[in-house]
Amino acid sequence: MKTVLPEIRRFMRNRYFAVGFMIFLVVVFVAIFADYLAPRSYREQDQPNRLRAPDGEYPFGTDRYGRCIYSRVIYGSRIALRVGLIIVVIQTFIGLVMGLLAGFFGGYMDKVISFITDVTWSMPPLVFALAIVMLLGPSLDNVIIAIAVVSWAQLARVVRSKTQAIKNRPYVEAARALGSSNLRLVFRHILPNILSPIIVLTTLSLPSAILSTTALGFLGLGAQPPAPDWGVMLSDARNLIEIAPWMSIFPGLAIVVTVLGFNLLGVGLRDILDPKLNI
Repeated sequence: MKTVLPEIRRFMRNRYFAVGFMIFLVVVFVAIFADYLAPRSYREQDQPNRLRAPDGEYPFGTDRYGRCIYSRVIYGSRIALRVGLIIVVIQTFIGLVMGLLAGFFGGYMDKVISFITDVTWSMPPLVFALAIVMLLGPSLDNVIIAIAVVSWAQLARVVRSKTQAIKNRPYVEAARALGSSNLRLVFRHILPNILSPIIVLTTLSLPSAILSTTALGFLGLGAQPPAPDWGVMLSDARNLIEIAPWMSIFPGLAIVVTVLGFNLLGVGLRDILDPKLNI
């Protein structure tokens, strides 16, 4: 406990981390307790009150079907958080494996993996993901696959360069001379020493994953109605922005606040854990 408290204070002294962490906690809290925070189901329709402006009964107003926008924004946090975390886990796994293999073994394996990484890196992620989703078909699961497949290249390049810098250090050479296997060298001596940039890049990729998911949802290729996806809500509101601006304002604010919070969290972690990381 005595060693944990100073570390917590060190992290919270960073203003970016503190603000981002608070927003992150709020988003997680809202996603977990959405059933208790939302006054109505995101599917429930109140036809007589279609396009009702925000008031005491409907804090964020209603959409063209009479659904409570406040409830839909609350439930939408579950989709944003779940999709973002799943995408980050998948792309981190791919980037970590590819980067470790290329950096540790080098040679022909490094050339092949670096070529694949460079090709992936050269393509606009959203356009590449859009092509994959159109090939697989519109659905939230296909969006997760598409974004994860196109988003691992940056992490792989960082892991590769860090691994190359560490694998020839004296303590790694000493472990190799003592008979340590390649697997043990990677997991015991290399991976623990590159965790900082991995954590930072993983955190910074969360807002990008959420934005990409929202963009594909807006185009009708992600979550399908009546799912309370923020991108789907913005798509529904685009033709009604003049007569019902609240339909786009509140989902848009939810996206801005969530993405801003995760960005601040990532920047704070970068400043604390790996200030020399050039991202």
